[in-house]
Amino acid sequence: MPTMSSARRSQWPVWLCWLAMVLDGFDLVVLGTVIPTLIKTGELGFDAVGATFAATISLVGVGLGALFIAPLSDKFGRRKLLIACVAGFSVFTIGVAFAPNVAVFSLLRLLAGLGLGACLPAALAYMNDYAPAGSAGKSTTRTMTGYHVGAVATALLAIFIVPNWRLMFIIGGVAGLLLLPFLWAKLPESLPEAAPAKVGEPAKETAAVEHSVGTRQKTGFRDLLQKPYPLVAVGIGIASFMGLLLVYGLNTWLPQLMAAAGYPVSTGLTLLLVLNVGAVAGLFLAGVLADKHGTKRIVLVWFGLSAVLLAVLSVKIQNEFLLNAAVFVTGVFVFSSQVLVYAWVSQLFPARLRGTALGFAAGVGRLGAIVGPAVTGTLVAANIAYPAGFYVFAAAGLLAVAALFLVPHEVKAADTSVPAGH
Repeated sequence: MPTMSSARRSQWPVWLCWLAMVLDGFDLVVLGTVIPTLIKTGELGFDAVGATFAATISLVGVGLGALFIAPLSDKFGRRKLLIACVAGFSVFTIGVAFAPNVAVFSLLRLLAGLGLGACLPAALAYMNDYAPAGSAGKSTTRTMTGYHVGAVATALLAIFIVPNWRLMFIIGGVAGLLLLPFLWAKLPESLPEAAPAKVGEPAKETAAVEHSVGTRQKTGFRDLLQKPYPLVAVGIGIASFMGLLLVYGLNTWLPQLMAAAGYPVSTGLTLLLVLNVGAVAGLFLAGVLADKHGTKRIVLVWFGLSAVLLAVLSVKIQNEFLLNAAVFVTGVFVFSSQVLVYAWVSQLFPARLRGTALGFAAGVGRLGAIVGPAVTGTLVAANIAYPAGFYVFAAAGLLAVAALFLVPHEVKAADTSVPAGH
């Protein structure tokens, strides 16, 4: 396989990491598109409690994958981990379509989540190894557009396929299997796998030298407990928790929240599509502004506006155009807020810890992804999801703003000073 230096002349890594994020986007919304049908028909024994359990256990798998599998990319390389994760996700997702009951359905979702949870941190770490200096914001947000393009495509597909929920999972799994040969043949070795330069030979890639040194060192979560990282990790962890609480809470339960508000089920599915279209637009805007004005400044503004807009959605909007516009703008800010957290992590931590730090942020965030659907599902079961669900989401946005103030403007490690906002 070619090394990263030759990969810089190719667009294959960019598109392959983007397509891996499309699969993550599929997983983000697929449960939200099929839950109303499963609850309504009672198929496999589903009710509101069963749906909440399935949504929760799925995210447990994703969280465990992010926390315990993603850091392996710092030791064994991003390429190997991405291929293994996509393969595992694809096989178990196809299996979901043939589940005989809620328990097996949930178990297969847990196993699929293990692979997918590590996929996102590994892909983002890969792209930040690959990106030119000073473009971490755009590199991260543009890669993550695949996440929401996948979500948009899945929501659009559901409009035509649901109530045939089994076909939704078959399509998602087959798409992953089709991606595998391209990952194997075209994805270059990542920087952690690159060989160190010979003695006396000038290093052509600064990042490659850093990684070759890093691969001789043991890395792990204990590194995040050493100065100057603990305060950074706390602030980022809380913000990521709240960010993914919003992302997964909305994508899992928005159709049901809108149904509880009196909107037709078809309207809820359409709004899920609109929400994720807004997310794609927001990612392009957020990345450019973060690189220009500093990531910390933009992420604070983004979370703050998310809280305001989510509170606005607690008011029923009768005009269809205004409703769609409000949901679109909410999507612009809510989802790119979380991606800006990932971009900031990539800037704050050295390359040898990048996969570990992103795994930590994503893993702690997945706890929020578990809490979001679980809390909202509890509100749905108690028939008070609207408008209380939107109040919970708005509060999460405000807590993220408060947590990010904990992160210092500048992080100093050894002899290197890294501005936190650039």
